[in-house]
Amino acid sequence: MDSTPDRPDPPDRPAPPENTPPRPARAAAGWFNKLPGFHRAAPGLEWKLWKKLPLIFAVGTVLPMLLAAVAYLTLPDTAATGITAASAADERNFMQFFYMLVGVVVLHWTLVLTLAIGCFIVMLMKGPAYVADGYHLNERDPAPPDAHKGPEK
Repeated sequence: MDSTPDRPDPPDRPAPPENTPPRPARAAAGWFNKLPGFHRAAPGLEWKLWKKLPLIFAVGTVLPMLLAAVAYLTLPDTAATGITAASAADERNFMQFFYMLVGVVVLHWTLVLTLAIGCFIVMLMKGPAYVADGYHLNERDPAPPDAHKGPEK
């Protein structure tokens, strides 16, 4: 049973056995040809950072949340004391502190995203080199008739 009826196997390769799973289609075959003789660069700081990014993301998100929770729990209870002027100022200060912590978290997320993009670019650039296809010109502009003449004396 042939897994790809539109593309027969090459003659130098025997037909696959009956119980072999079908091969995936190779739509991009030949697009990425690795440069022969190229050696990949050794992994460096980018891989260390890449592996720590989830931890950095989680810690940078949870710590400000914990600070907000502690600040919320330490607010005085206005129903028990009945003092409204001090509690209004405390609530206003808490809201400013909370918004500041939201800003810190969003800043942290953008910094982690920027670091992830940088790590990805470095890993991509250190990866294997690929051969680019040559661009063959169909027609060239003819040289002007006096292009090969030397300077006039």
